[in-house]
Amino acid sequence: MNALKRKLDYHYKYFDKDKISPDPLEFPRMYQTPMDIEAVGFISSVFAYGRVEQIMSVLNRLVSIIGPNPGEFIINYNIKAQAKLFSDLKHRFYTSYDISILFYILHQVYTHYGSIKRMFLLYYFEQDRNLKEPVSFFSNNMISLISHEHRGYEVTRGLEFMFPDPAKGSACKRMNLFLRWMVRRDELDFGLWKEIPKDKLVIPVDTHVARICSELGLTTLKNVSWKMAEEITENIRRYDRNDPVKYDFAICHIGMRKLKF
Repeated sequence: MNALKRKLDYHYKYFDKDKISPDPLEFPRMYQTPMDIEAVGFISSVFAYGRVEQIMSVLNRLVSIIGPNPGEFIINYNIKAQAKLFSDLKHRFYTSYDISILFYILHQVYTHYGSIKRMFLLYYFEQDRNLKEPVSFFSNNMISLISHEHRGYEVTRGLEFMFPDPAKGSACKRMNLFLRWMVRRDELDFGLWKEIPKDKLVIPVDTHVARICSELGLTTLKNVSWKMAEEITENIRRYDRNDPVKYDFAICHIGMRKLKF
């Protein structure tokens, strides 16, 4: 146990702000205001799957489209007039239609709630063991913003993939990644959402994290799922009870860069 903790702490300290690249976290770090950081952080997390080179390429194109004031772009977004801005953009499961609808959803969120945080906090209660329930309600509400009042927009496979539901077993890697950025505060993470304690976070699990954690004995499960994410989080909690998810970036990049733990 002590040997693993020493390794975890070593890698946590090693992967500081100078060793971020390549990572979608680079994009919200380009901005200064909480609204811009939150908005670009959410968008970056939504695209954080697949080959990292592809992720970085599509996010570079997106930030060039939305310009230096992303929050202002989203508040003023008009899907009928501006959907064409994304006509040449796609990313794996996401079509240009899906991307235009993502900005339509974010426009609804910022218009009606003022921020993603305010909307998310509607579903958060202190007695929650972790963020499973609020993530589930949040994802379902985001989907409902597409179809509410018969607006006529189709909920595609890509849009469903954008907003996975932990109640259906999804590990929700991208949403947990965004929540890590918003809730934790250190050299990497922003800590803008002070209302949620960091011990409520669940580790973002993808194939890289699952492989490393399996090798370290932090999970006995074979399939990436919410259950696996909870198991890994609870096992890592032995090494930092109040902030287990702080080890996520190091574990992920060790797996992604094929380094030795």
